[in-house]
Amino acid sequence: MPENPLDWLSGHAERRRAAGLRRELRPRPAGEPVLDLAGNDYLGLSTHPAVIEGGLAALRTWGAGSTGSRLVTGSTELHAELEDELAAFAGYRAGLVFSSGYLANLGVVGALSGPGSLVVSDRANHASLIDACRLSRARVEVVPHNDVAGVDAVLAGRCERRALVVTDSVGSVDGDHAPLARLHAVARARGAVLVVDEAHGLGVCGPGGRGLLAEAGLAGADDVVATVTLSKALGSQGGAVLGPAAVIEHLVDTARSFIFDTGLAPASVGAALAALRVLAAEPGRPAATLAAAAAIADSAGVPVPASAVVSVVLGDPAVAFEAAERCLAHGLRVGCFRPPSVPAGTSRLRLTARATLTAAELALVRGVLAEVLGDVRRSDSPAGSAAAGAIGAPVR
Repeated sequence: MPENPLDWLSGHAERRRAAGLRRELRPRPAGEPVLDLAGNDYLGLSTHPAVIEGGLAALRTWGAGSTGSRLVTGSTELHAELEDELAAFAGYRAGLVFSSGYLANLGVVGALSGPGSLVVSDRANHASLIDACRLSRARVEVVPHNDVAGVDAVLAGRCERRALVVTDSVGSVDGDHAPLARLHAVARARGAVLVVDEAHGLGVCGPGGRGLLAEAGLAGADDVVATVTLSKALGSQGGAVLGPAAVIEHLVDTARSFIFDTGLAPASVGAALAALRVLAAEPGRPAATLAAAAAIADSAGVPVPASAVVSVVLGDPAVAFEAAERCLAHGLRVGCFRPPSVPAGTSRLRLTARATLTAAELALVRGVLAEVLGDVRRSDSPAGSAAAGAIGAPVR
C-alpha cells in the first residue's frame, strides 16, 4: 500500500511542539470572570447596549444572513447606510463594505494593481496585505519597515505605469505609526496610489478616532485609499474600503473578494452602524483608550505606545506562552504572539487597551504584570529559539 500522503503532518506538528509553536483553539465560556486585554474591542463597544440593539434590530428586520453576494441579494439599505456614514465620518467620498477587513485588503490591492503593475509593500505589513500582494499578480517589492527612502527608490526605478504603496497605519503587533505624510509625498511625486490599512487606527487615532490618514490631512485625497475593519474599535464584524468614488465603482466591477463573497450579515452591519454613531457622539472614547494604553505600558515597564497596542517582547516562544498562561491564572487574559506572527526571537505578550477599563481593573493589571514579568525578567531567559526561527519565521 502507498504511504498516506498526509503522514508528514505528524512530524511537522512534533517539530512545532518542540519549538513551543503549537496552537490550539480555546473557546471562551459566556460570563468568564477574566479581564480581557487580548481582544481588539478598543472602545468597549462590542457589549454597548446601543450596539447590541443595533444588531438585534437588523436581525429582526433583515434576518440572520444577507442571503447572497452583494451584487445579487446581499446588499440591503442598511449596508448602503453604513457605507455612507462611515465614509463621511472618516472623511472620504465613498465606501464599500466587505465581509472582513482581510477581504477588503485582498479586494482593493488586486483591483488596483494586477499584471504589469507594481506594488511596494512594507515588510511589517499585516498578513492580509501580504496575501493581497501575492495574489495580485503584480510585481511586488518589499521594503524595510517605514523606509520612505526605500519606497522612493523602488518607485523611481520602476518601468510599470501603475504603482501602489501599501502599508498599515498602525502596526498590529508593535502599535507604531507609519510616516503617512512622507509616504504620500513620495507616492504622489512618483505617480503612485497610497493604500493604507487603518484597522488599528480607526476609532483610536486621529481627530475623534477618524484615523491616522485624517490626522495627516490625507483622508479624502484623490490618490489615497483606506481600508478599515468593523471588528476592532467598532466592536462588530466586517471590513470596508474608503476612497474616491471612482475607486469604489471599480471595486464593485472587479474586486473578486467582493463579487464572489456572500454579503456581510445584517446583524453585523447594524451593530457596526450603531457603534459608529456612538463613537461620533462620544469623541472622548479614543483618548480614554490611549490613556489606558499608557497605564498598561507603565505597568509592563515598556515605552508608552501611540496606539491601543502594548507590546512586551520576551524573546523565547515558550517563555512568552508560559507568561501568558500565568497571567490568565491570575484573571488577566493577554495575547501571546509567537512566530510566524512575529520574527524569531521576538515572541511577546500583546496587551490591548480599552476605553472602558476602570481604575480597579488597571490596578489588577499592574499587580499581575509586576509578578509575572518580574519573575520572567529575573530568570534571564534566552533571547530566542533557533528551532522557532527554522520552523516559524514569517514570510514577508
